[in-house]
Amino acid sequence: MLTKSTLYVVATPIGNLRDISLRALEVLAGVDVIAAEHIQITQRLLAFHAIHTKMITLHQHNERTASEKIIAMLAEQKSVALVTDAGTPGISDPGGLLINQVRERGYQVTPIPGANAAICALSASGIVTPHFLFYGFLPAKSGERKRKLESLKSLSSCTLIFYEAPHRLLECLADMTAVFGACRQITIARELTKLFETFYTSDLDGVVSWLQSDENQQKGEFVLLLAPAEPKNDTEISEQVKHTLYILMESLPLKQAVQLAAEISGESRKKLYAFALSRKNNMPNQ
Repeated sequence: MLTKSTLYVVATPIGNLRDISLRALEVLAGVDVIAAEHIQITQRLLAFHAIHTKMITLHQHNERTASEKIIAMLAEQKSVALVTDAGTPGISDPGGLLINQVRERGYQVTPIPGANAAICALSASGIVTPHFLFYGFLPAKSGERKRKLESLKSLSSCTLIFYEAPHRLLECLADMTAVFGACRQITIARELTKLFETFYTSDLDGVVSWLQSDENQQKGEFVLLLAPAEPKNDTEISEQVKHTLYILMESLPLKQAVQLAAEISGESRKKLYAFALSRKNNMPNQ
């Protein structure tokens, strides 16, 4: 049963028109109005499922004015469904402004869950990690894109998920390589749930070579999943720090040498002390 004066936030398929829940179809058929990002795209979905509900447009350029119209409908005890071209509204798509205004006016907002490209890609990527960050679309310009990627560099223990347009794909991967290094693993999920659905996993350098070898793989809609960085071996000490420690040990007591080396390098004093003890009898010139 649908309730009056309610905004339903309805997830729609990201490709295959059958990837929609029974509840979503009931809502789309039962509401008074559907607010769609692009009426022509949503019309294909509705026609496929024999739904004939009235539609209005709500997209990023008219969301404020469309929101007022929808709120007026809710005031008349009508029910409205919000959909975007594909996936879940408000996730790299319009809808957030409308939802905030509807809640502020005291009307009910009910989510109807369903398809989401980021989760779909992650579930089939084979990346084993308990954490992920969904970023969405990176900036279009390289300089700003690199700055955003640099700000994510410290998140080394979670998968980073991005959306990218085909005409910016290679430039985006080049910037990722510059920031994260050519050996960072990435999975490309292309055209999810569609005829030419493709998953490809390699390091950043290998993925670029694969894309450049086949221009057809550069077409479509993309989800990029950047795997977490390989964990560092906490027992390893760089050669430079070892050299510093050896020099200090030649002229200072062991504890004082370790203390100074730790202050200079930022390494753990405990780790340096254990290393110094294990190497004390094999120091050069001793």
